[in-house]
Amino acid sequence: MTNTVSHYLLEAGWRADNAIQGLGRSHRTNQASAPVFRPVTTNVIGERRFISTIARRLDSLGALTRGQRQTGGNGIFSNKDNLESNYAEYALYELFKQIFQGRFYEVPLGTFEQMTGLSLTSHEGGMKIDLPPLRQFLNRLLALRIDMQNIIFERFELLLSQQIEAAIAAGVYEMGVETLRAERFTVLSQEAVYTHAQTGSVTNYLKVERTQKNHIRTADEMLEFASMYQGKLMVNTKSGHAAVLIPTHSIYDADGGVVPRVLLVRPQKETRIPVKDLESSTWKAVCVDTFVAGWSKEVDTLPKFTTDYLHLVTGILLPIWKILPQQNSRVFRLQTSDGQKILGRVVNASDIQTVREQLGLKNQLLSPAELVKLVLNERYTQQLPGGVTLRRSFIAGEPRIELVNAISLAERLLAAGCFTEIINWQKRLFIPVSDKASAILAAVIEILG
Repeated sequence: MTNTVSHYLLEAGWRADNAIQGLGRSHRTNQASAPVFRPVTTNVIGERRFISTIARRLDSLGALTRGQRQTGGNGIFSNKDNLESNYAEYALYELFKQIFQGRFYEVPLGTFEQMTGLSLTSHEGGMKIDLPPLRQFLNRLLALRIDMQNIIFERFELLLSQQIEAAIAAGVYEMGVETLRAERFTVLSQEAVYTHAQTGSVTNYLKVERTQKNHIRTADEMLEFASMYQGKLMVNTKSGHAAVLIPTHSIYDADGGVVPRVLLVRPQKETRIPVKDLESSTWKAVCVDTFVAGWSKEVDTLPKFTTDYLHLVTGILLPIWKILPQQNSRVFRLQTSDGQKILGRVVNASDIQTVREQLGLKNQLLSPAELVKLVLNERYTQQLPGGVTLRRSFIAGEPRIELVNAISLAERLLAAGCFTEIINWQKRLFIPVSDKASAILAAVIEILG
């Protein structure tokens, strides 16, 4: 049996390098398992201000010494522990806006300004442009009564969680250089797209195949998980799929009202939904036997491995940085199965077409399987040869893969596996949504030339 060491972090101090050294004393090379680090505060929420300071400094030290921010804190802090990040700045602005507009009912504007000594009101009577800075706000809160301190901190933290969740969902959450891990990375294609005249340094565009092992928990593990996190066992009466429902943080609507939510944990994904949406859904609480049957049935059908593709720009990046998509600038490092180390800027598959045009790429970058996935899951639209457009359409509430402007080739495309349907007196052409979709799309691309 393996024993796990728990390291309780009391009064972490202010020097991040000393904190890392201290934490390292609990984590020795020959240990069978890493220790569990537990930062400790009392129920006075304002004390999280001090945890935030060490989290921020550990993040910064990790970025400087190891080239990636998440290594600095050694995994002991969550995203929202750093109360001084860019996301915290956005959350603070939203908090000030709610207070100024009267949408934070427990804390009226005049009361807040009087308690904290922070002014949100300009001389003209509107909301200030130069609002109080984040650190000043956090320090002033420490001087408030405990009950008021907790009320304001709770809303600030929920707004921070909302900002981070939205950034992660949009794929733009900034984590510095991230190390990707998988069972296998294989470079499928490589194309030089730029050569620096003075140094001869080259920028390459790489397509990498990634094979990952699916970490799927058994029904018994989920029963233990539900017990640990006060979860409920659920089954969708329409699909038969099972999930564990646990509490999660709320969000705020446009009027500043609290929207309670729950988290549905499924075998391969997690979904946060408002409580009112859950009540009107087909998810229902069930007994242990029904849950185990539903969970086990779905798990048995899931593949042990998943293969997807990464598109990276590597080598010298600064000269072409401005022509790459600006909404996502995440940088990854990985090592291929043959030992090649790669550091590069990831390009979202939905931006491939734009990047291909900007960089003058010659190779076909997206496979039919990738196109099918993008069209169905990310509303991606692809121009195919001959003026044909590949897109997702909804017919009777069901997603379809449609070929627009391809009716003139209907006879040949039907032979390849497509089908037609008359909708509102107009004949339209579709690729079946099935496991044969990518093979049919490959045949369609070949026909279109």
